[in-house]
Amino acid sequence: MKKLIILGLFLVFVTAGCSLTGNGSVATKVSLEEAKIIVADFINDNLMQPGSKVSIKEVVEEETLYRVIVNMPGDQEIISYLTKDGKRFFPQAMDIEELKKEALEKQAAEPAAPSVTAADLDKTEKPTVELFVMSHCPYGTQIEKGILPVVKTLGDKINFELKFCNYVMHGKKEIDEQLNQYCIQKNEPEKFLGYLECFLEADDGDGCLIKSRINVAKLRTCVSSTDKQYKITEMFDDKSTWSGGRYPKFMVNDDDNKKYGIAGSPGLVINGQKLQSGRDSATLLKNICAGFDNPPTECNETLSSASPSPGFGFGTTGGDATGDCGS
Repeated sequence: MKKLIILGLFLVFVTAGCSLTGNGSVATKVSLEEAKIIVADFINDNLMQPGSKVSIKEVVEEETLYRVIVNMPGDQEIISYLTKDGKRFFPQAMDIEELKKEALEKQAAEPAAPSVTAADLDKTEKPTVELFVMSHCPYGTQIEKGILPVVKTLGDKINFELKFCNYVMHGKKEIDEQLNQYCIQKNEPEKFLGYLECFLEADDGDGCLIKSRINVAKLRTCVSSTDKQYKITEMFDDKSTWSGGRYPKFMVNDDDNKKYGIAGSPGLVINGQKLQSGRDSATLLKNICAGFDNPPTECNETLSSASPSPGFGFGTTGGDATGDCGS
């Protein structure tokens, strides 16, 4: 039998079946055959994509529930549970001991790197700036809008790279956008900041590809090869691989996520050190310039001290913000 897929435990209601009595006992118990029909119909009608169906391999009566073995597309099996009155369906079980073990192993393997202050940054002739985000995290887009003027101001005086968290929280659209951004930055770096600025305005990736004159054929080739290399779509389709059973993985920058202890979006790293920073351009310029051995004259430029608003669009909040996605 395939390994139990752990998605997390959640409760949904099946309309078929009888109600519970006032004292919580089961008023009417459905039969094993009825349980098969209830679970198969509910999954196929409500949880599957059009054209995909499941079948029920076996229903086993346990102490308080029916244990249902579901045959999924792709020769996968999952174990689900149904209350004996046919009213409550648990799509998948959570192995608590296994999850505890995995959490401890992850904690040991990926100790969170402490954040430093700008005054404690290591100095270099040409600072390296790495910004980790999720493309549709409102706080990731917030700091991106703040750092864009800084990157334009400092130009080739710094090494700047946008990187991505190793999981996504905003669905398939986030995976697709991050693959596009990764490949644009890789293939046509001179167009990347213009594309990103356009995208941050209104979340119109397709329109920004045209506006920024991105080589779409070259982009698609890169996206396809990157997707295969890091098994991104493959893991998206296999929910047993999702982080915590909830979030699809995005492994393009996984090594750096682990190296710096990136837990969510955004995460700012300067000269290999994780830094907590305000998200307005003035503060970001000051903090990045703290990483120079000898700050250039561009570090004296006056940039906006207004914190960009979270989400899309170039409004401001009138103050700083510290929200994040995931951490």
